[in-house]
Amino acid sequence: MATIVSAILIVIGALFMFVAALGVLRMPDLFLRMSATTKAATLGVGFILLAAAVYFNDFGTTTRALATIIFLLITAPVAAHMIGRAAYFNGVPLWEGTLVDELQGRYDERTHILESAEESPGSKTEPQTSR
Repeated sequence: MATIVSAILIVIGALFMFVAALGVLRMPDLFLRMSATTKAATLGVGFILLAAAVYFNDFGTTTRALATIIFLLITAPVAAHMIGRAAYFNGVPLWEGTLVDELQGRYDERTHILESAEESPGSKTEPQTSR
């Protein structure tokens, strides 16, 4: 039974990894590629590690697999965010079909700080008055 469950988990993980690979090949710019690979590849690796934990049915293997899955779920989005931020700061071009660049004009190139919508000079928010 463990062999069948682990085989199913490996196939699911392989499908997610395949989707991640397709995302790298098919997405038009760096930011969309990172989005596809971060989500799909993390899930793919997670399912494959779960398959290993089910197949070996050993406490040591299971704890290592779960610790690795938790580590990936925590670090992959942070790493993708940092890579995307560095790419945006260095001027990596957006896809020509991009409709809105919400960071344009709000990212201070000198301090590397993103201004909030309330602080930006072009903001149309008005101060609230108490009634």
